[in-house]
Amino acid sequence: MVFLELFLKPLNYAFMQRGILAGTMVGILCAVMGTYVVLRGMAFLGDALAHAIMPGVALAYLLGGNLLIGALIAAAAIALGIGYFSRQGTIKEDTAIGILFAAALSLGVAMISSIRSYAVDLSHIMFGNVLGVSTADLWLTFGLGFLVLLTVLLLYRPFMVISFDPVLAATLRMPAELLRNIMLLLLALTVVISLQTVGVGLAAAMLVTPAATAYLLSRRLAPMMFISAAIGAISSLVGLYLSYYLNIVSGSAIVLTATAIFMLVFLVKRGKR
Repeated sequence: MVFLELFLKPLNYAFMQRGILAGTMVGILCAVMGTYVVLRGMAFLGDALAHAIMPGVALAYLLGGNLLIGALIAAAAIALGIGYFSRQGTIKEDTAIGILFAAALSLGVAMISSIRSYAVDLSHIMFGNVLGVSTADLWLTFGLGFLVLLTVLLLYRPFMVISFDPVLAATLRMPAELLRNIMLLLLALTVVISLQTVGVGLAAAMLVTPAATAYLLSRRLAPMMFISAAIGAISSLVGLYLSYYLNIVSGSAIVLTATAIFMLVFLVKRGKR
């Protein structure tokens, strides 16, 4: 009865209901896209995209525009820029990521430093504020999240081929560069969607940690995606309850929960060797 009361009490508040729905969607979305990040060794890309949105956020703030749209434009520009500079092996992908990440972050910091009240007004971008999700934010999160997941479903096999067997992709004459750019854009969109929940600083963690945990439990893509999504959803739910009862930042609680699950699985797997 005590456990049931602890579970139901936060649900009496509309902001918790919206936060749980948004957090669960973001947890699933980040976890699914995170499988590609982990399998392709692109953990640095998630962190780069998360921080590279700062110029778009700062510009949107200065112009009085929508911060989400500004973040989306910046993330898409960086994702396509990475694809352009690293296409056909001109330079390595991680090199392109490093260059554009540093440039975008520096530009963002320079722009934000000109805003006197940035520490207060943009703090939710840095650390997330899932409990401040409005009904409109919730619908937007579900709409964009559904679009990303639907695209992943439709392009599941092509994405799998270019991720695991580039030679086969070339043999089948698949548009590998186009598919890679689409994947980069989906990652950028996922990062932007996760801003409200975990913020810029922790978005990369939700892309990597649930997927890395799933990688310890399965090496097949489809099961890995399902396990990762389940871990992402559970981490978001448990993290939000911890945030409510311990009065801590929701984004941090979600990421720490995901990390705790990873550590537990890692230790159990290591103990079985």
